Amino acid sequence: MILSASGWRAVFAPDGNEEGRGAEITAESENICRAAALSFSNFLKVAPDGNKEGRGAEITAGAPTAIVGMDTRPTGPAIARVVISTLAENGCRVLFAGVTAAPEIFAFARDTDLRHERRGFIFISASHNPIGYNGFKFGLADGGVLTPPQAESLAEDFKARLRAEGKEINHKGHDENKEIYQNQAKIKAAALNSYRDFTKIVAEEPSNTNGTISKCSCGSRLNFLEQLKHGIAARPIGIAADFNGSARTVSIDREFFESLGLKFKAINDKAGEIVHKIVPEEDALLPCCRFLEDLHRNTDECFVLGYVPDCDGDRGNLVIWDDDAGQARPLAAQEVFALACMAELAHQNYSGAVNTAIAINDPTSLRVNVIAEKFGAAVFRAEVGEANVVALGKKLRGEGWNVRFMGEGAAGGVITHPQAVRDPLHTVLSVIKLLTLPELLNLWLKKSGAPVYSPHSISGIIKTLPPFVTTGAYSADAKMEIRTEDHALLKRRYGEIFMRQWEAKKSALAQFGIVDWEAACYNGITETAITGETCKNDFGVSGKGGLKICFKDAAGKKIAAIWMRGSGTEPVFRIMAESSGIDPAAERFLIAWQREMTEQADKECSAD
Repeated sequence: MILSASGWRAVFAPDGNEEGRGAEITAESENICRAAALSFSNFLKVAPDGNKEGRGAEITAGAPTAIVGMDTRPTGPAIARVVISTLAENGCRVLFAGVTAAPEIFAFARDTDLRHERRGFIFISASHNPIGYNGFKFGLADGGVLTPPQAESLAEDFKARLRAEGKEINHKGHDENKEIYQNQAKIKAAALNSYRDFTKIVAEEPSNTNGTISKCSCGSRLNFLEQLKHGIAARPIGIAADFNGSARTVSIDREFFESLGLKFKAINDKAGEIVHKIVPEEDALLPCCRFLEDLHRNTDECFVLGYVPDCDGDRGNLVIWDDDAGQARPLAAQEVFALACMAELAHQNYSGAVNTAIAINDPTSLRVNVIAEKFGAAVFRAEVGEANVVALGKKLRGEGWNVRFMGEGAAGGVITHPQAVRDPLHTVLSVIKLLTLPELLNLWLKKSGAPVYSPHSISGIIKTLPPFVTTGAYSADAKMEIRTEDHALLKRRYGEIFMRQWEAKKSALAQFGIVDWEAACYNGITETAITGETCKNDFGVSGKGGLKICFKDAAGKKIAAIWMRGSGTEPVFRIMAESSGIDPAAERFLIAWQREMTEQADKECSAD
């Protein structure tokens, strides 16, 4: 089982196949589930309440409340039975919401109606991993996953429990807990209500001015969602969704979008009917493209935008109708993230926000830095992992920064404060803002100096983004199998190879305008410069964290980068390269070089 702050994951399919669709789990898997539930129930009994209001002193002395939900993987119900019975046996009050989208159960956990209870959640999911995987996300009442230190403490207790108690973890048999299951529909309804309310709160707070656009052409006296409805009424928009049998099939998507006046159509909208690859990247976006094309051509030309979530419904990447090509096409995850970043920073800037910053992860494209610079916003980076990005945003807000926009560009995941989890509803909403509130788009055009075009075209808006070519996180070029388990040693050897080859590659790199470089590592929420006296070019200080080398032109501007890190949620080692401009030659050169150096470092470490 892979244990990380973003979640615990393993293949739970009974045949051991990561694409296996068996619904039952093995006795060994039951023991693992029981140990996980025991560790978390004990953690709840001693953990702080996690509420942002800091009301820990008011927590009742009674049993802690454990909220349980799951995505639509075949093994979810079998895992839930073990988890629920274990939590109940260990003194927890259990609220079972059944199939829930990740942002939905997170919103329910932070609901103020539960304020005076010590509570947390176990969400049974493996996010974007293949269908045979499953696992757990854990969180408290702040509506996000555990912080990295909390997650590490929980994981250590889990491993110690397995070591101490062996194969059988106090196995008492499965109590049916009839009352818990009888209340499932009621708890699900409560979770949906919490999510509806919280989604509106998130949408209404784009800045420190409580969400109003004081100079908005559609009426400054209206709140933001009302303004948005006026904009949509003036320019009708249709949205296509390919739910791929995910947890979003039973969430608020249709209701939320139609309440704004948007038209909405969906395919693969029956929970559990997962018909294609779960991760919403590359080929998995093509069915939505075809669906959007059909709607645009045969139903209503207002259908110009589509989205595809992953199985737990926290990530959602986009497809668009491209006016120039006359067909639908998928957007790369980095494009999606950059588009949302531009929309949200424009909204904050127009609303009068000051001291604005964004919190992102280390492989997020440098184009986000260019966008932020146009709005005078600062950029801070953390190591890969939703928990790291959210923790960094919280730290920055504590230091006086106005941080609304956060996320992981390589996955297209947008986290919009006060939310603490990715949510495709707000990714889509960012694009809708640009299409229906012309003052936001005009502000971006003014600050970026991009040419004016029809604001009715998403493809036209995308053309104004800073041009970068970036390796897709789920492309074949981005994944490697590394034998070296000591990643600090691997990166130290890699650094030595890079320093030697930099001199030999200078002339080749010069053709792309590259004349200098700097390196940094990312561990949790900490960024450390490797270049210079502090680390003296010791690339090994990054350990299992992210390592990024940025390349500069003669003016000292960062125009390209290479990056590496072992995945915390999949058994792969990821690399990436990117370059500014639209010519892919530099990115192709850099990713090949990155792969070559990483392979050589791995061979040298293995030989040692």
